[in-house]
Amino acid sequence: MRKVLSGFEALFKLFEALDLGFVERVLSQAYRPVGSVGRPHRDLLSMFKAELVKRLKAVESYREFHRLLEVDEVLRSLCGIKRDVKPFDRSTLTRFRQRVGPERFQRIMSHVVKQLDSVAVLDAGVLALDATFIKAHSRRNMDNRTGYSDPESRVGRAYRTYGLGYKLHMAVDTASGAPLTFLVAPANTNEKRLSIPLLKATIKITDTSIRQLAADSQYSSNSLRETAERYRIETAIPYPANQKPGKRNILRVTSDFKTHGPQRLKRIYRKRSIIELVFAWLKEHLNLNNHKVRGLERVTIHISYCLLCLLYTIEASHNTNQPLKSRSITYWAN
Repeated sequence: MRKVLSGFEALFKLFEALDLGFVERVLSQAYRPVGSVGRPHRDLLSMFKAELVKRLKAVESYREFHRLLEVDEVLRSLCGIKRDVKPFDRSTLTRFRQRVGPERFQRIMSHVVKQLDSVAVLDAGVLALDATFIKAHSRRNMDNRTGYSDPESRVGRAYRTYGLGYKLHMAVDTASGAPLTFLVAPANTNEKRLSIPLLKATIKITDTSIRQLAADSQYSSNSLRETAERYRIETAIPYPANQKPGKRNILRVTSDFKTHGPQRLKRIYRKRSIIELVFAWLKEHLNLNNHKVRGLERVTIHISYCLLCLLYTIEASHNTNQPLKSRSITYWAN
């Protein structure tokens, strides 16, 4: 066990490079004040760190993580658990997540994004929008539309087929690869419905510094283009074949992924590829798809932790003067 979890030096450095004072204040709002009547709660910042470590070390289940906490003192120290204190079990961390709730985790993420923006880590000049499928931890119901043990999940488009689950709709800064805002919805929710709320939320958090918007043809709608135009944002969204047939000098992408149209729009659209890398990092290194939770709220919390891990690696890389490591989750996790 100890051999598997060796090499925590980078993770210790990561937590040392972060200012988690705001996180502690937000978490404490979900609990009674220290010294009040009743049994005292576990250390909130330690539970928060434990959730981050679980994802950064790609531990698949909470039972496995609890066993590792019992045998590895270095791991306990990293999470801030004292020697004479029991490690966090699955039920303790479950109650912690439910009590804090998705809104507070999203407040924490927004605070991190604003911090990065204030120190010029983010450019946010070119914004990329996209969505990815997240499989539900459930089998399909008899109606073949909802989940049996997760009734909030829905059957929707999943790559080239259909699957039961949710979709993560996200806005990413193409310069740094940092996720700025996100929304989670059942898998059958069309991307166009959430594109405008996602864009407006991103504009609010970045103080309208966005100049260009890149997205694939699934986001091609007049309402999104008009909304972007009101904020003086240039859009590079290709029209699908059934929109404006025969018209030239507009951006289009063929079935073999070749881009046609004005050179300026083609250059902006190429920057959209960074969001595909971000989805790959989240799934490959942070267990985005490997979860055991059910329900929209719990899935949203899981996604919030994954995105916070990514944002914290960017922030720690900046604070330690290692900008080249901002896109290397494995550097900080190993």
